[in-house]
Amino acid sequence: MQNPEEIYRLGSYTFELPSELIAQYPAQPRDHARLLVLDRSSEALKDRCFYQIGDYLQAGDALVLNETRVIPARLLGFKESGARAEVFLLRKEGDLWEALVKPARRLKPGHRVYFHEDRPEYIEIVDYYSLEGGRLVAFRNCLDEAPLIEEMGRTPLPPYINRPDEARDASGYQTVYARSSGSVAAPTAGLHFTSKLLEDIEAQGVNLVKVLLHVGIGTFKPVSVPDIRQHQMHSEYYELNARAASLLNETRNRGKKIWAVGTTVVRILETIYDHKHGFRPGRGETNIFIYPGYHFQAVDRLITNFHLPGSSLLMLVSAFAGWEPTRNAYRHAVKERYRFFSYGDAMLIL
Repeated sequence: MQNPEEIYRLGSYTFELPSELIAQYPAQPRDHARLLVLDRSSEALKDRCFYQIGDYLQAGDALVLNETRVIPARLLGFKESGARAEVFLLRKEGDLWEALVKPARRLKPGHRVYFHEDRPEYIEIVDYYSLEGGRLVAFRNCLDEAPLIEEMGRTPLPPYINRPDEARDASGYQTVYARSSGSVAAPTAGLHFTSKLLEDIEAQGVNLVKVLLHVGIGTFKPVSVPDIRQHQMHSEYYELNARAASLLNETRNRGKKIWAVGTTVVRILETIYDHKHGFRPGRGETNIFIYPGYHFQAVDRLITNFHLPGSSLLMLVSAFAGWEPTRNAYRHAVKERYRFFSYGDAMLIL
């Protein structure tokens, strides 16, 4: 790189991507997605299949999985006038939900969104929220909104998937180990694992470590400032329990590798790790933004998908793998016609 400051410029994270490489459906079976392996020490690239991931894991390593479950966050309904309306739930705060609404200009505080003309439940727009199209909303005539959301909600597919959600997305856009509801986007690196593949990996003597981070609006928010150091991430809720912390500390003490399955896991582990005390159990909010120049302390290996140009996720990957090696890997992926984004192929960074 001619100018070291280039790594902080938003334009350094763009690349040309043919639209036909944006995956519209996941690989079947899940673990038959392709896998691009990048060795950071040599910068060598190797084309593999995801079901071969166990070739790189060793007994005593820790494979860290985000157990968050995607909620069917898109609620389609109608206003009192009968006009169509949409409420996209982001996360619950007390009795209210942060949400995005459409049409934003016509859904103001006091307005209602109904689901069915013969049902009493509705959503009330309570106040504005600090995002474009953002609102604070409340469920009315509803003792417990969770079953209603499960019944009426739609899978919140990302906007680059150019089709309506289908019944199969309810499971396809969910990891096989999802447990705790709260995300509005899937931790997509984990979508490639089947239950059988995880069983085989565990049989190798690898520890499966479960953590939690609910993926929120920060996933969708593009980096828009020319100098990426000025970007502000939204906070996301995380949990690391005592068993997970103990397994991670044991892995580190034995000199084995900690594998992060996805950028969400990286953000949890790098948030909670303390160089004096190691990993300690905790819960809270993280708005950590990782970009080139960051010194990693908690993660040794990264499994991730191919991310959008100019996204904070691509910047995290560039920080872990190196800016130029990441650019080379993405050029290779485009040339070899890997499938990109949430339902696309995977990348392993050693």
